[in-house]
Amino acid sequence: MPVPTAKRRWSRELGSQVDGIAFGSEGPVLLHGYDPPAGGKWVDDVIPGKLGALDRNTGELLWMAPCEVGYGRGFGAGVGMRGQVLVLGPTTSGHRMVRMAMADGELIDVSEIPAFDEAHVAKDLCLCSAASRIFAIDSTQMSEIWEYRREGERFHHVSRAGDRALVAFSSRDSGRHGVAVLDAETGEFEGLLVEPTLPVIHGIAVTHETCLLLTCDIEPMLQTDHARSRFAIELASHEHEGTTDTLTLVGLRVGGRLGDDPLWHRILETRPTGDLPEVSISADSGKLYLERGAHMSAVDALTGRDLGEWTVPGLDEQIAWSVVQGAGLLAEETRVSLFELPA
Repeated sequence: MPVPTAKRRWSRELGSQVDGIAFGSEGPVLLHGYDPPAGGKWVDDVIPGKLGALDRNTGELLWMAPCEVGYGRGFGAGVGMRGQVLVLGPTTSGHRMVRMAMADGELIDVSEIPAFDEAHVAKDLCLCSAASRIFAIDSTQMSEIWEYRREGERFHHVSRAGDRALVAFSSRDSGRHGVAVLDAETGEFEGLLVEPTLPVIHGIAVTHETCLLLTCDIEPMLQTDHARSRFAIELASHEHEGTTDTLTLVGLRVGGRLGDDPLWHRILETRPTGDLPEVSISADSGKLYLERGAHMSAVDALTGRDLGEWTVPGLDEQIAWSVVQGAGLLAEETRVSLFELPA
């Protein structure tokens, strides 16, 4: 049965390169871009950026304004408590956080912040990850309010499930990856959801109930004979007939205890790692979305049940993508499009 093509709601061509997007449950689509220098050469490590807002229903460009945050290491954007745009990232004078007017992009406030690799921006808090620490910035005061460090660990991803922050980390001694749980408001360590037993965590996505991992070689996570038996059957029946899972989706209960079996798992690949496709995940409204080439699929985050699959034109050339309330936002090099994904 052929895979249906997702319905395109709108698409907009832009005169600048797009390097980041932000898409929430309300307000406009936010996009960050830059104009590459002639010949692709520049003196500084950061190219000056610009921020634009598009109407989420029509794709109409509402405004495009110069942005203190440029193109470089780290980027995050969203809407703060005051209904204003928040942007975090590199500038020619170090990393900064800026507040801009939602109506026209006017610069309102600027604050210096520590460098980071990844940010999760919400109305109350911006959670940032760097290799050596996780830290939180108050979205209203634009200042750091807590940090988390742990000896011998390197941090890779941070996400949020309500009042908890979930952190993908690796042990510097073993190189193995796990997931830690922090109190999102205080940064206090609450425990481990996954011990550092996984070879790698490619991606993490969360809902209020589930932590979803894109990983591999999950057998050490399985505690009961029943779970190991199901895994062995799934591995043996996989179409590529490999000897181990080299790419697997795993669903875990956010409030679960260390040592609990996963809620569900799905082996995506058993081929050698050098033959694996580019894959990424996102979650929204109790659903997990999986991007794989030009295809997007949705599963129930709590059960792993299939909900739909679509071909999304341009997805295989994406710079960034996001799904909110059944609408899939896709950014290519100079184009932004919104598709309907009615799962």
